[in-house]
Amino acid sequence: MKAIICTRYGPPEVLCLRDVEKPVPNDNEVLIRIHATAVTASDCIVRQFSLPLWHPLGLMMGLVIGFSKPRRAILGTVMVGDIETIGKAVTQFKPGDAVYGFSGTRFGCYAEYTCLPAASERTFLPTVGSVLALKPRNMTYAEAAAVPYGCTLASHFLKRARLQRGQKVLIYGASGAIGTTALQLAKHHYGTEVTGVCSSANVELVKSLGADHVLDYTRQGTIPSGERYDVVFDAVGKKKNSPLKQACQQALKPGGTILSVDSGNPTPQPEDLVLLKALIEAGKFTSVIDRTYALKDMVEAHRYVDAGHKKGNVIIEVMPHQ
Repeated sequence: MKAIICTRYGPPEVLCLRDVEKPVPNDNEVLIRIHATAVTASDCIVRQFSLPLWHPLGLMMGLVIGFSKPRRAILGTVMVGDIETIGKAVTQFKPGDAVYGFSGTRFGCYAEYTCLPAASERTFLPTVGSVLALKPRNMTYAEAAAVPYGCTLASHFLKRARLQRGQKVLIYGASGAIGTTALQLAKHHYGTEVTGVCSSANVELVKSLGADHVLDYTRQGTIPSGERYDVVFDAVGKKKNSPLKQACQQALKPGGTILSVDSGNPTPQPEDLVLLKALIEAGKFTSVIDRTYALKDMVEAHRYVDAGHKKGNVIIEVMPHQ
């Protein structure tokens, strides 16, 4: 099978297309023929190992994925495809099922085939387990590939916020993969009043996803006078900052909650993918795709994500569905 191999850390050029052996599922696993995957910001962090080893997260990252090179040469954590074969202990799925999922620190999704456990994989931190669910019926494989990454992270943090209907939520970075998911979950699942923060180029996108209010960090450095929020969710983390971001973090109501993607290790839950499937099939959730590349163009896709300006998701068509 074809796969993208990463044998050392570094720039996008460390990724190369190779022929490798097709995996065989264990008793509790399914073999998935992958139609589409995604290049996420986390994938790029892993590829370049950008955190120093003296940093606590850098040490943790090295322990999980390898210090001198990736322990698992095939990266990628998002996949959508069809189950080809199942292990003899699998009862949740059958051959031919269209599925989507998140492989966590098993990686392996930059390939034509991968094996994943049929049941949610429980692991000890700092490793991240995998989750798998049936694909939304009314989405293409490429559209569905834009769901699992944002779903895994946004769901984790919004559940921590214990949102209540009618609360005011501000999402900084509302146009990225995590932000676009958090915005739609906060609005359409939790029933909150959502303010999205993004750049001028993404204002209309954020409005179209259901934001009640949109703030443009390139044009304003303060929030509307007297405005306060029950929850402030930073969906981009420390890698991006602005005067407006600082103002947002000071705009909590008494007893409010502030959350950041930099804090904590998300634990993927299969029910999160099931929830998104229901919202999608009810017409209450839209996946956001910025660009689509072929598997052979993985280096170019990583260069684009490294630039830090993507809207929503960057999708890789592995074996396009016929």
